[in-house]
Amino acid sequence: MNFFETDKLTALQAIEKAQWIAFAPVVFQATRVLRDTGILQAIEDSADGMTQDEVVARVQLPVYGVRVLLEAGLGIGLVTFRDGRYRTTKTTSFILHDTLTRVNMDFTHDVCYNAMFFLEESIREERPAGLQVLGNWSTIYEGLSKLPPKAKKSWFAFDHFYSDFAFPEVQATVFQHQPKTLLDIGGNTGKWATACFEYDPNVTVTIMDLPGQVEMARTNIAAKGFADRVRFQEANILDEQQQIAGQFDVIWMSQFLDCFSEDQIRSILRRCRQALSPTGKVFILEPFWNNQRFQASAFSLQQTSLYFTAIANGNSQMYHSGIFTRCIEDAGFRVTTHENLIGVSHTLLTCEAV
Repeated sequence: MNFFETDKLTALQAIEKAQWIAFAPVVFQATRVLRDTGILQAIEDSADGMTQDEVVARVQLPVYGVRVLLEAGLGIGLVTFRDGRYRTTKTTSFILHDTLTRVNMDFTHDVCYNAMFFLEESIREERPAGLQVLGNWSTIYEGLSKLPPKAKKSWFAFDHFYSDFAFPEVQATVFQHQPKTLLDIGGNTGKWATACFEYDPNVTVTIMDLPGQVEMARTNIAAKGFADRVRFQEANILDEQQQIAGQFDVIWMSQFLDCFSEDQIRSILRRCRQALSPTGKVFILEPFWNNQRFQASAFSLQQTSLYFTAIANGNSQMYHSGIFTRCIEDAGFRVTTHENLIGVSHTLLTCEAV
């Protein structure tokens, strides 16, 4: 990937981009309001665009508010204006109909937006100073089940969107040796465990997570009829004295280790090593920003890192694969296979103890 090796912009393009950065929070909120008030949808639905007055009549908002939003939309590139009529653009189509874009916008607004005011404080103090906007926890993971309703909905939609696309693509690899026991560390709401039960009728899954997440997973899995095939270990994996009980054919971690610092990743993996059967394997599913097909994907992951900095825990990120691989090797494993471009943005690492 060579997206970031050179500066490709002319001076004129660079100053234009600088203004976009300067007004980025305004651009974001204007776009969100244009979307959520129905203005963009109304214009898109019209056969030949709409006048300002027609928009006002359709969405029942004040003339002034509609005018400033539409004029902002011109500069943003969401609408065009010709012969007195506004029409939507290709960008608007993605804002309205692309699930990826909607999930990212909702996550940014409901989880990250206000908390990002504390980014500098988070950097300087190495703690998630912005988390106070959402609740009084040391990390967001302690409070996932207690987040404000909109933030909770958007957090899980963001998390599940990326993993849900990836799960079907990796099951054949994970189950190629017919494991009987699988440990899912960071099992969250139980989606991977449920996918395993549906894929292989003989596998038993143990979910290891914080009590709040375990309770969500227990409820969801029971509702699917798989309560007899799941076990639980309630634990805070950050406690280095917390060992993993049992021996497992597969240890699975999806979008989990990016929630920790490098030292914490090494500590978790060393404990995983002790919990593997002699021929067991560790599978790690992660989105690495340097393993992306498109620059927009790398950009999204790089910005998501700052969510971890200011909100989640203050010390983790969406990693470069090279940093991650060194952590794996330091913990006594070797990576035997890399499968890139899985789902939206993921890489599957297969690891064996050395």
